[in-house]
Amino acid sequence: MKSMLLVLFLSASATLAGDDTIDPHLWLEDIEGEKALDWVRDQNARSQAELEADPRFAPMHAEARAILTSKKRIAYGEIHAGHVYNFWQDETAVRGIWRRADVASYRAGTPRWETLLDFDRLARDENENWIHGDIECLAPAYVHCMVELSRGGKDAGVWREFDTTAKRFVDNGFHVPEAKSNVSWEDKDTLMVATDRGEGTLTTSGYARTVVRWQRRAEFKNAPVVLEGEAADVGVSVFVEQEPGKAHVFGLRLPSFFERIYTYRNDEGQLVLLPLPRNSDGEGVLEGRAIVLLRENWKFGDREFPQGAVIAFDLATQTAELVMEAALNQSIEEVGVGETTLVIAYLEDVAGKAARLARDPRGRWIKTPIPLPANGTVSVVSAGGGTDDALLSFESLTLPETLYYVPASSAPEKVAATPAFYDAKEVVVEQRFAKSGDGTRVPYFVMGKKAVLAAGNAPAVQYGYGGFLAATLPLYYEDPGRPQHGALAGKLWVSRGGVLVLSNIRGGSEYGPRWHEAALREKRQRAFDDFIAISEDLIRTGLTTSKKLGAFGRSNGGLLMGALLTQRPELYAALDIGVPLFDMKRYNKLLAGASWMGEYGDPDKPEDWAFISRYSPYQNLKAGQPYPRIFCYTSTKDDRVHPGHARKAIAALAALGYPYYYYENIEGGHGGTANQDQLAYRTALEYAYFAKMLMPE
Repeated sequence: MKSMLLVLFLSASATLAGDDTIDPHLWLEDIEGEKALDWVRDQNARSQAELEADPRFAPMHAEARAILTSKKRIAYGEIHAGHVYNFWQDETAVRGIWRRADVASYRAGTPRWETLLDFDRLARDENENWIHGDIECLAPAYVHCMVELSRGGKDAGVWREFDTTAKRFVDNGFHVPEAKSNVSWEDKDTLMVATDRGEGTLTTSGYARTVVRWQRRAEFKNAPVVLEGEAADVGVSVFVEQEPGKAHVFGLRLPSFFERIYTYRNDEGQLVLLPLPRNSDGEGVLEGRAIVLLRENWKFGDREFPQGAVIAFDLATQTAELVMEAALNQSIEEVGVGETTLVIAYLEDVAGKAARLARDPRGRWIKTPIPLPANGTVSVVSAGGGTDDALLSFESLTLPETLYYVPASSAPEKVAATPAFYDAKEVVVEQRFAKSGDGTRVPYFVMGKKAVLAAGNAPAVQYGYGGFLAATLPLYYEDPGRPQHGALAGKLWVSRGGVLVLSNIRGGSEYGPRWHEAALREKRQRAFDDFIAISEDLIRTGLTTSKKLGAFGRSNGGLLMGALLTQRPELYAALDIGVPLFDMKRYNKLLAGASWMGEYGDPDKPEDWAFISRYSPYQNLKAGQPYPRIFCYTSTKDDRVHPGHARKAIAALAALGYPYYYYENIEGGHGGTANQDQLAYRTALEYAYFAKMLMPE
């Protein structure tokens, strides 16, 4: 997004962005502007040189790269039509390959892979900076696919038709030009497309406002509109669930980030309104019933269904039944829809569990626990694809991932396990609770060597997110890897005597939708207070001190870090702020920002700005504060959270005379990196920064 250039002088002794009408750093919102990029290159050169000079950077870089490109990682995949499909990256497949193996060989732990699409070769052949995106295939055969290709890792991408039998793109096949699009197959000759169709077809959030039904060999411009939303909506889309002999077509309109208005195509071909609550997630269709996860209480007919429950809504009879209800200490996280059963992964006091649910002839849903290890994270890797067999994984901060094949009617079978990426023999993980300002008990995990935890006064880094219903879980490794994952943190930080802390603050889903709602909009400060309460608990119990405590978070977690910087800077000696929201006065005008007003509020409304302004980091930066020297990173190609947030934060700190480190990758999208090599480099920068600030040589 291009912005008007505005360069004004404001005394560094004032609050730099305190006047709503004056922003001396607005020119940094010009993403690809030469002046802005010259500034970026200068910032990168100075910060990278200093952090790379730390003697710990080079070994950390090598360690991170070895983990992130290891061929010993589990090749996770999804079952479709007798094959397991997987996307894979390593030191030779930098951009990655899309491949598949037959289920029998995969289940035996010796997958016979065949490559379908090599993204490195494609990028070379077409001289394009292609980064893989989503892949949408037509069930059940999984032959007709739409492959998304992104230039540099942006959210916007090009969609092209691919044939998995011929293993090539289809000549004169379906092709959707670069945009933020969604596609779904109705049948092999019909595609539902939500995309930019020109003037008036995008919402203010930059997403599609219309969906068209596009038939093969027809002109796209003539494709009829089947669904249209409002300009103020986040966006619209259509998704199709395939069952034998039936394509269930659903329309989806999003008035806000968390609201969903569902429609369903009836026998006359019209999309009719479904009576589902707006705050709910459609998970799939099982035997003619839409499986829905409720994010709010729902009164339907003479029944009341509780928030956080899974229900089955019969599309023919328009009746609903309860599938599974979550207890107060539980949160249903994933729902996998198989051929005749469901597989549900849920949390119980942030510990992962799983169960299979089946409907008996009397219409009752029977829950059968799936026996897996305790005190870790359980994920649904695959459920469906024409079978009731599933793939589940288990991991923790110290236990590497293990993949289980879960047959429909027998015990889980171990398929593969990741070898240990660090020595965890002396490492322990403890779950603790802190009391927040309003008395709420907030859980958190502490990971460190047993002797280090016992001795106390340790260098510690505390991770947090707290938003958008996203739980912070004790993971060993997830693709893409994050610095708070057990493998990376264990090798780069804990093995050097550091402590990792994971914060389960409100705004996430650790205790279901209520945990999220507790920190929405005007209640956002609760997420910050929860994180601060954990920090104070770490200091109170002697595990660390404010001179040895650092914190890190990205995206919404970057906003959290900005709030800590401006509200409680004396608590932290280091803050790692990634792809952040920072200027909450303008966030809704930058790229996808308008889509998040359901989470934060509308800063253009005085009543909303009244509470947003109290924590918006950019407007609250001041001179003469005990700010630690921060490390901030972003990506030029991030077309979700505008890089101007990070750029302006650094420019404001510089104008106020504060030291800092800054790194902006020129590609990489919202992840901040385009491949595992870039991710290894940035992860090493982050931990070298923490070592420099918290572990002086």
